[in-house]
Amino acid sequence: MRGVAVFLALLLCLYWTWAQGEKAGGNRKEDVPFEIEGVKAAQDHSSRHANVTPDIWAELKELRDMAIEQKVELRYSQSDIAALKQENTVLKARLSTSEKQVEELKRDSTDFEARLNASKNEAEELKMANAALEARMTSTDNEVLELKTQNAERPKVAFSLGLTDAGGVGPFNTDITLKFSKVFYNFGEAYNPVSGFFTAPVRGAYYFRFTMWEYRTSYSMTVSLFHNDKRVMWNFDRNDEFYVNMSNALILQLEKGDLVYMTLHSGYSLYDTANNLVTFSGFLLFPL
Repeated sequence: MRGVAVFLALLLCLYWTWAQGEKAGGNRKEDVPFEIEGVKAAQDHSSRHANVTPDIWAELKELRDMAIEQKVELRYSQSDIAALKQENTVLKARLSTSEKQVEELKRDSTDFEARLNASKNEAEELKMANAALEARMTSTDNEVLELKTQNAERPKVAFSLGLTDAGGVGPFNTDITLKFSKVFYNFGEAYNPVSGFFTAPVRGAYYFRFTMWEYRTSYSMTVSLFHNDKRVMWNFDRNDEFYVNMSNALILQLEKGDLVYMTLHSGYSLYDTANNLVTFSGFLLFPL
């Protein structure tokens, strides 16, 4: 716009110059009849004017073409400016979007770092827990191995016996040691069916149990259980009707080599068959 204004001002100046030239030429033509010198001068001036006028119009035309060209360039410049403004707006929008995305990525990164740190802490805790579990597992394995060794070294003692298949036993004139001849189980061979004695192989706590039976009417049963020479249990019952039976049990602390056995008192009897009515059993609970 500034260039157009300059161009119009220049055009007005040229037009005014041309008009002044026309006015001066007319005055000189009126003086021709009076002065020959004036006529000659007017002719010279007219010749110069004739030469100048086409130059002015050529310059005006050139200036017009320049103005048109500047208008076109201005139009294109304005279009370029508008396009640049639009592109700038788009770039600003994209920049704003990118900035928002960057902020979101920063927040996501922060959250990820926090989660990563939490995961690392959990991993460390799990490692410590696993280390503790491994230590406990090792300790447990050692304990199991020790128990296995102890179990392997600990003597295994257990027996289960029956008296006889002959039926009635007794009565006798003296007390007798009951010899349980039917051996169901005698692990460790601690019971001797020939002597009727159980010999403790190790110091420990032992469990003993017996069952007695009498089938014959008017017969009575009296049995005792001895620890070495000491009676620790006495049992009595009488068959007044069809049959009678009794049973009992106890735990004894024995030293290695101690004896345990049962006796039938004089004048009393028992009755046993293949049904195993009279039994004696025992086993080691644990060594001491």
